[in-house]
Amino acid sequence: MAATTLKIPAGESPAVSMAETMARAGRFVEAGAALHAIEGDLLARSRAEQFDVIVIGGGQAGLSVGYHLKRQGLRFVILDASARIGDTWRSRWDSLRLFTPAGYCGLDGMRFPAGAGYFPAKDEMADYLVAYAQKFDLPVRNSVRADAVRRAGDRYVVEAGRWRLEAPHVVIAATSYQQPKLPAFAADLDPSIRQIHSKDYKNPAQLKAGSVLLVGAGNSGAEIAMDLIMTHKVLLAGRHPGEIPFKTNTSFATRVAVPIIFRIVFHRLLTVDTPLGRKAKPNFVLHGGPLIRVKSRELAAAGVTRTARIVGVHDGRPHLEDGRTLAVENIVWCNGFRHGIDWVKLPIFDESGRPRQYRGVVEGEPGLYLVGLSFLHSPSSTMIHGIGRDARRVVEAIGERVRAKVAA
Repeated sequence: MAATTLKIPAGESPAVSMAETMARAGRFVEAGAALHAIEGDLLARSRAEQFDVIVIGGGQAGLSVGYHLKRQGLRFVILDASARIGDTWRSRWDSLRLFTPAGYCGLDGMRFPAGAGYFPAKDEMADYLVAYAQKFDLPVRNSVRADAVRRAGDRYVVEAGRWRLEAPHVVIAATSYQQPKLPAFAADLDPSIRQIHSKDYKNPAQLKAGSVLLVGAGNSGAEIAMDLIMTHKVLLAGRHPGEIPFKTNTSFATRVAVPIIFRIVFHRLLTVDTPLGRKAKPNFVLHGGPLIRVKSRELAAAGVTRTARIVGVHDGRPHLEDGRTLAVENIVWCNGFRHGIDWVKLPIFDESGRPRQYRGVVEGEPGLYLVGLSFLHSPSSTMIHGIGRDARRVVEAIGERVRAKVAA
């Protein structure tokens, strides 16, 4: 075979430097990488699962939304970060019982299987949610945590681990109780003090012997105080949130008082649409609602000591508003949570970090909705019996938008 002769054009050097060769190769590699990235992105988009609605959160709020979406005949999926439905309830402290009686613990379409005056335990509530999802065949994907929500044209993209999902509607069904809130000065406390947040508290055995300071005097603080008083000296710090002025476990309360408070005051009287509700909202959002089951006199009778609000640290010890410094072995933080939905990569938050919304419809983001947020519409928005109304309202808004698009 004749040898091939390489002809070099006139005027061009027959030799190319090693540096130029590497530079040319680098440009080819960069171009190839860019093309590969574009192809990969297009492939990912082509493989994104398509839905009418994506619901993020598989607790009572997300399941309630799912119930109403099912009735609308829409194609949807519910993403739940927990391994099992109801795990958020199972992870709470061992002795926890709901603050509302069973007559107010059922979601739309299925009553809670207990007497109206019974206060369900946390695991019973978790089991109820499992049964609810099974009864209505709700499409829940467990162990799928949303990493980001972004807009892509007229649709939303939800990134969740290896999953990529798209829909024109997204419902964030996450309650206000997502990320534990701790003051900055907590890091300055003496390392010998055992610190734990109410989210991680299970039982007295987690704590050291000696005294316990509970920071936050709302319902969680009051209930945990009663859980600890048999084994520890308990001090309760924080402003008094007020309390419902009657026992909730009497026949009179079940028949008369509880319906007035939960069905009328918390559900209809105090809302974002009434002057009284708008006045009350900041207090509920910032400090929580009034004590429901455990009252001040019961805390005092049990031996719980009330203290002033903690404002800082002095010599490694909690420093109170009245100038005292406390020597305690344990602190349980019961001072609330942050929203924890910063994975929503959209300009929906106000200066306080709360999403801008009206009754679950997010301002400036057509197709984005919220359910489960504190005082979304009223104090009952974070209670089992109030979530159904908010879920129904959001799904109605989705239905109206779908019909408008079909008619266009």
